[in-house]
Amino acid sequence: MKSIKRASLALGVAMSLQGLAHASPWDISKDTPVNIKDPMVKAQAAMANDRTPNPPASGSYGMQPDGSFKHPTATPESHDKHPFEGQLDYWDTETYIHNMKVEAYYPITVEPFHTWQNMVDFDGRRYLYQYVRGDMKVFDITDPKNVELLHTKGHTWGAEGPGEEVNPYPEDEMMGAASIQWSESRQHYVMVQAYEVRRFGLLRDKYRQPDKVEAIRNSPHLKGFKVYEMKGPLPDQWTLLAERTTDVLHPDAPVGEQQGSGVRDIPAYYGDGIMYVAAAPDERYGLTEYPNDLYSAGYQAWDMTDPANPRFLDMLSVPGQIIGDPEHEAVFKADARAGNRTSWMGARMPLFLPGKDSRYGYAAMGGLGFHVVDISDPTDMRVVGSLKFPPNIAGTEGDFIDVSQVEETGLVYFSGYPLNEDCYEPYKDIHIIDVSNPTNPVEKGVMPRPQPPEGAAFTDFCQRRGSFGPKRTGAYHQPGTAKQGILPFNFYNAGLQVYDVSNPDKPEIAAYFVPPFEPDKVVDYAMGNLSHAVHVEYDRNLFWLFTNHGFYALSSPLLGTPHLAAPESAWPPRPE
Repeated sequence: MKSIKRASLALGVAMSLQGLAHASPWDISKDTPVNIKDPMVKAQAAMANDRTPNPPASGSYGMQPDGSFKHPTATPESHDKHPFEGQLDYWDTETYIHNMKVEAYYPITVEPFHTWQNMVDFDGRRYLYQYVRGDMKVFDITDPKNVELLHTKGHTWGAEGPGEEVNPYPEDEMMGAASIQWSESRQHYVMVQAYEVRRFGLLRDKYRQPDKVEAIRNSPHLKGFKVYEMKGPLPDQWTLLAERTTDVLHPDAPVGEQQGSGVRDIPAYYGDGIMYVAAAPDERYGLTEYPNDLYSAGYQAWDMTDPANPRFLDMLSVPGQIIGDPEHEAVFKADARAGNRTSWMGARMPLFLPGKDSRYGYAAMGGLGFHVVDISDPTDMRVVGSLKFPPNIAGTEGDFIDVSQVEETGLVYFSGYPLNEDCYEPYKDIHIIDVSNPTNPVEKGVMPRPQPPEGAAFTDFCQRRGSFGPKRTGAYHQPGTAKQGILPFNFYNAGLQVYDVSNPDKPEIAAYFVPPFEPDKVVDYAMGNLSHAVHVEYDRNLFWLFTNHGFYALSSPLLGTPHLAAPESAWPPRPE
């Protein structure tokens, strides 16, 4: 349904988790009285009685006689630890590896909870950007066995938490989730950076912290995106070309008065042409139960033919997102999630596209489900097929879609990820969806759950402590072309799990690398988030796994023989 026609994440995470040891916005409990002043939050909360899930009864979940783990059927959002009988009472420092090889390990931590990555080539050398809002590092990874740290902004994390800040960003700037592509019109690489409202470290519960809600509404930074021309690998070689707010009803609104969420996660930008971003344009897009978020994002299309002059084309929403719209409100009220004060509703990432010229994009919208979007006319995006799933709370129910196999098999892989530690929530399956008929997507099954190797001190990864569940297979801007038949999922405390899907009817885990916990290198409150991202160099047959104690370069016969010399062709691709 159309609603508009033409009309600080990781630094916050760092600050929030630091705050757990001191007074912080997170020192608030469900016993704190409800105190809603914001009109949109008040309207959303009034649509259903408070049905926050009760903590599961003792004995209703946990280890089973056969060594498996039974997950709770539903739990409230929680930032506490929830140990259970049979769980390890120590952090497992063993490494588990099958059909893989560690090529190198670098004990350098940009941030232990979440980071983004990009890889770009200049003058025959390859550079890795690892960053999250106020923390960034630039590495030369031309020789994967001898990576060089070239530049740092912000913190370096370790056993005591974030180290001393160096070379800080100005207060209203950051390194947002970015896509970097070659621009024919500029004859340089162009980077589009997302500027999203800060949540973590500022807001814990929108139903009880009206002052924090107001602070987000009036965020003192851009809500939208910035476009940079890159004439070299380091920030002093980048030139700002343009900035735009995703508050498309008020495109000239100054910082502090812009509405909406800004751009969420990595823009789907492939160079000169059309870009798709996840964004809530204004405060009406507020039908989400998640207590740490004010916005239910839809999708915007922008014309980037001239990167110095981005033009807004269209806004897409699905029913159940917009306050004040009777159809949207009716769909929201009818949803079993309404009132649970837990479910993420709306987009976290942009449309997932098999390629720059794809006719269809695929949308992961949390509790609002999976959608196929016809983007053949980017001025008139249309949902043509949808799938809804039963509530799976807590955690994020739909965040990511792997589309690397869709053109060959007609299958995509849709998943959420855990938010509570110690498996204190339902398991997050990776759903296999057949989209060969875009108007009638069909779930074909789920991917197998990773199992511990023989000889491990546990029989289910839930026992290993921390978070367990799928995150993502990387990003669409990874070097080279995704390999048919394999899906490399980061799995938190189960590390990197590589699925063989060459027979789509019988997917299996064919390789894995499960890193050790490193208590001597990681501050205690960040221990549970063992690995948070994988980035793949398909052109050099290397996996890069990013953990809370540094990052690993890995190879596997599933990818092919690793190429440890300089890349043979520039990435992102450009005319020679």
